[in-house]
Amino acid sequence: MELLINIVIWILLGSGSFFYVVGALGLMRMPDVFTRMHATSVSDTFGALLLLSAMILQAGFSLVTFKLAITLAIILYTGPVATHALARAARHAGIDPVLDNDDNKEGAPSK
Repeated sequence: MELLINIVIWILLGSGSFFYVVGALGLMRMPDVFTRMHATSVSDTFGALLLLSAMILQAGFSLVTFKLAITLAIILYTGPVATHALARAARHAGIDPVLDNDDNKEGAPSK
C-alpha cells in the first residue's frame, strides 16, 4: 500500500511541476497581458492543487496535513480573485486584448 501511495505522490508531483512549467512557457509566449494572466493563473492554481495534494498524501494524517489543506484553500481562493482584479485593472487602464482579427498585433504588417 505504501508503494502505491508513493507512486501516486510522484505522479502528482510530476503533474504539478508540468503545469508550472507550462504556465511559465505561456507567460513568455502569449501575445498580451490577458492571455498571459490566463496561462499563469490556470497553471498556478492547478499546479498548486496537485503539488499540495502530493504533500498532503506524504504527510499523512497530522497537523501538517491540516496546515497544507488551509494553504491549499487560501491559494485556490486568492489566485483567481487576484487574476480577476488584475484583469479589471488592466481594462480600466485602457489595455485592450489582442484579438485574432486585429491588425496591430505583433508580427502583423503595419499599414
